Amino acid sequence: MTKATIMSVADAADIIVNGYAFTRDPKGFRVLNLNQPDKAAVFSKAGEVLETSMDDIELRIALDYYIANRQFLKEEDA
Repeated sequence: MTKATIMSVADAADIIVNGYAFTRDPKGFRVLNLNQPDKAAVFSKAGEVLETSMDDIELRIALDYYIANRQFLKEEDA
């Protein structure tokens, strides 16, 4: 992944927590480790892991960040 691609993901993210970019997705939320862009995950809105390339420890860290910050990721009323 190029630096420009990483920057575009960061710019499009709904929130960034400690280097993890969280972006809304039809399945729930996508998470990308901006420092290691080969590490990513998709969480359901309920916090279930749907897809991942993270190891168990990193996945737990990202999930904890998601749980602690999901109030900021709620769908906005349109």
